[in-house]
Amino acid sequence: MVKYVIIGCSAGAVGAVEAIRELDPVGDIAVISEEPIPAYSRPMIGKYLSGEVNLENMIFPSKNFWEKQKVQLFLGKKAVKLDLTRKEIELEDAEKIGFDKLLIATGSKPIIPNIEGVTKKGVYTFTRIADAEHIRETVYAIKAQKAVVVGVGLIGITVTEALAKLGLKVTLIGRRDRVLNQVLDQKAAGILEEAMRKEGVCIVKGRTVQRILGRKDNDDMVGGVLLDDGSAIECDLVVFAVGVVPRTELVINTELKINNGVLTDRFTRTNIPDVYACGDVAETYDFVVGKQRVLALWPLARISGRVAGYNMAGLKLEYPGVASMTALNHFGVPIISVGLTTQSGDSEGYETLVFHDQKRRIYRKIMLKSGKIMGMTLVGDVERAGVIFHLMKNKVNVEDFKHKLIADNFSLASLPETLRKQLIWEVCNEFHYSPK
Repeated sequence: MVKYVIIGCSAGAVGAVEAIRELDPVGDIAVISEEPIPAYSRPMIGKYLSGEVNLENMIFPSKNFWEKQKVQLFLGKKAVKLDLTRKEIELEDAEKIGFDKLLIATGSKPIIPNIEGVTKKGVYTFTRIADAEHIRETVYAIKAQKAVVVGVGLIGITVTEALAKLGLKVTLIGRRDRVLNQVLDQKAAGILEEAMRKEGVCIVKGRTVQRILGRKDNDDMVGGVLLDDGSAIECDLVVFAVGVVPRTELVINTELKINNGVLTDRFTRTNIPDVYACGDVAETYDFVVGKQRVLALWPLARISGRVAGYNMAGLKLEYPGVASMTALNHFGVPIISVGLTTQSGDSEGYETLVFHDQKRRIYRKIMLKSGKIMGMTLVGDVERAGVIFHLMKNKVNVEDFKHKLIADNFSLASLPETLRKQLIWEVCNEFHYSPK
């Protein structure tokens, strides 16, 4: 029996191993992953596809991390059965691994619409490094010139930029009225859309793909897409980026309680003793909306993984909670969005502060309620994001200096001295525990 077993080898697993080893230097740890390589930076797969970074640049945290932490890796091994009574995991090659403490960190999987033609060669999703490798191989093999990306969220924007850098003419299709509609309002989205069009991207909004069309000379290969208005767009490949769902198939027929994701408490514990869950597969605490929900974001997975690791190793540490956040820098436009950002300024008591400089492509938006920050959107100039996030997380009443938050000259020095010192101390001590 292995003392600690982690299913999944990404940000959550890294955070958990780091935390376990701070408290337990000798307990054996096993990590199981169906991917053939250890953890890597998933937010960088766009740059990997475009050829701006290689695999070695993406390995995270380092090549010798797992050996140094004395972790037994089971790579390229898929866990297919979980017996919570016997505390045993079965791999697809029939090998069985017993555990004392288990962390489920299986992440999420992409949604693939069930439409005609979706099985043709040249249809992809884009969440793993293998996806990037398959797309790049196809681009070079068939000398692809045109691509369609379906989905206007973060994954869709990321793969669109990568394909454009490879020299393809990209059409981005979404059923919403703007890109990144879940985190940006019309003005903020407009800045990004303008930058994308300048790079040759065609954006089709308010439409869905109804069918994948085949090539005239080979119907098994992608030749285009048919939209819901009857129009057709020629292309050599299609990438679906319409969202992800928690990977719960391993636990769906067990005693574990599942809602949208695996249910956990503020200590990342599931309803089964000695079984924890973190990252994209779990519902975790969102301090903005004040409830548990799935937040499929890579940086947040590492935070919840650390909390899970501490608790698995015997420290009772409460998850501080996180917020929905998006950070990107595509098409030359840096963007950070956190918390509630698209609510109407006059609905449910929200107050909205906005600064918009169209010429400089700078947009700042702060959502307030009862003097406290509920969300922020920063486009073009994101340096103040860390300060505003900590004001938001600590529920600081900013009523007396709220207009400074969107001013050009805002910095940490703009805050009252007592508050400034408090935030500096919290930043220096966040998510670190010393057993000494």
